[in-house]
Amino acid sequence: MNHKQLHPLMFVGTGSDVGKSVIAAGFCRIFLQDGYHPAPFKAQNMSLNSYATPEGLEIGRAQAVQAEAAGIPCHTDMNPILLKPQSDHTSQVVLNGKPVGNQSAGSYFRHEGRDELRKEVHAAFDRLASRYNPIVMEGAGSISEINLRNVDLVNMPMAMYAGADVILVADIDRGGVFAAVYGSIMLLTEEERRYVKGIIINKFRGDIQLFKEGVKMIEDLCHVPVLGVVPYYTDIHIEEEDSVSLATKSMEAQQGKVNVAVVLLRHMSNFTDFDVLERDPRVHLYYTSNPADIGEADIVILPGSKSTIDDLYHLRRHGVAEAVVKARRRGATVLGICGGYQMMGREVCDPQHLEGEVERMPGLGLLPVTTVIGGDKTTRQVTCEYGQGYEIHQGTTTPLRQSAPLLHLSDGREDGYRVDAHCMGTYVHGILDNAPFIDELLRPFGEKLQDTKAFDYQAYKERQYDLLAEHIRQHVDISAVYRMMCLI
Repeated sequence: MNHKQLHPLMFVGTGSDVGKSVIAAGFCRIFLQDGYHPAPFKAQNMSLNSYATPEGLEIGRAQAVQAEAAGIPCHTDMNPILLKPQSDHTSQVVLNGKPVGNQSAGSYFRHEGRDELRKEVHAAFDRLASRYNPIVMEGAGSISEINLRNVDLVNMPMAMYAGADVILVADIDRGGVFAAVYGSIMLLTEEERRYVKGIIINKFRGDIQLFKEGVKMIEDLCHVPVLGVVPYYTDIHIEEEDSVSLATKSMEAQQGKVNVAVVLLRHMSNFTDFDVLERDPRVHLYYTSNPADIGEADIVILPGSKSTIDDLYHLRRHGVAEAVVKARRRGATVLGICGGYQMMGREVCDPQHLEGEVERMPGLGLLPVTTVIGGDKTTRQVTCEYGQGYEIHQGTTTPLRQSAPLLHLSDGREDGYRVDAHCMGTYVHGILDNAPFIDELLRPFGEKLQDTKAFDYQAYKERQYDLLAEHIRQHVDISAVYRMMCLI
């Protein structure tokens, strides 16, 4: 174990989706490989892709992935504020792992109450920094939203509080990288600029040698060293934070594989539930909201949702609900997870109007259960006969006839409902991370399977983190990063 104390390292971006989360995960693995005891930190995250900590609290999935890369259990101190969008204008605010209410963007970003939130994120960072070395921090979106400077909790004010060395990440693949880098740095205050110690150009395609002059131009313009130009890759698989790319995945059914259609919801959450299934060599998985595509599937999965009733309404309106019911009738398997499980029942009721004005929406009628949204939010890790998973949901689902649970949990509770091998639902996210459950799900389609077996997903993920670290080491000046972090 290396005990030299390092400065916190913070990755900020010229915009959203420039690759900050993945770069941070890569550095978490690099520091672990080099004998340090790193931990990730993002003061405020906005995402529907969340995860339950071992304590049964909720954080953004990206920080859980970064913690895994760092070789440590995830904790709410790594992401003290999580915003989960519920509509175009409102989000559920999760503070230190627990929901504290819904707020509009206007009310959340007002000046009143920011000091209290700032104290919370500072306290979380301090607790983390007392236990780990170094802290690998991540900003959010662009660092140059100057209209939000006075209420910012997650970017430069957080870096300054932590005394972090800041590296600006820019995505060259989207174009305009010179303007993005120069503008981002020039819009900072003089004091903020002193914390920016390096630049990483990410997602480069082509011959890096041809960009040498570009590197010099950026350094001359910004007076900040370019620490590396990281090539775009397609052969390393790290769980993604955003679901923007899901609809682009292939939607053509394939011969010799079990075709799995995940219904693409407007408010889809926890889409990483399907990462293991997507990598399984026996499976072709795609995301769709097209009834015709659902008609081609052997297995249809209804995923989690942050707004079950609204998504159920749109499934009915656009013929998707009917397509799922028809798929069940023709012999396809239908599996619902969390919100998808609720949708498969007779009805979903919202008497407290937690999701909106609609108090009751008929379900798909595939499972003899009914759901009432309300009560305390359930967040916990669970163990069942197939392995492990986690729950994150608000609502109670009750069988309308004698229970036929899908899962038996280690604490004595029962979960979900199974009509038969082709129709079932569960509240447990991550159930598809367990090979025994996937094997059982695929068993009815044995005649379609090639002579392949499921793989060890945990070992696969560990290998991907190592490949990511190796990729970054090849293209970033790691020695320069260590030199800046060791300065006293």
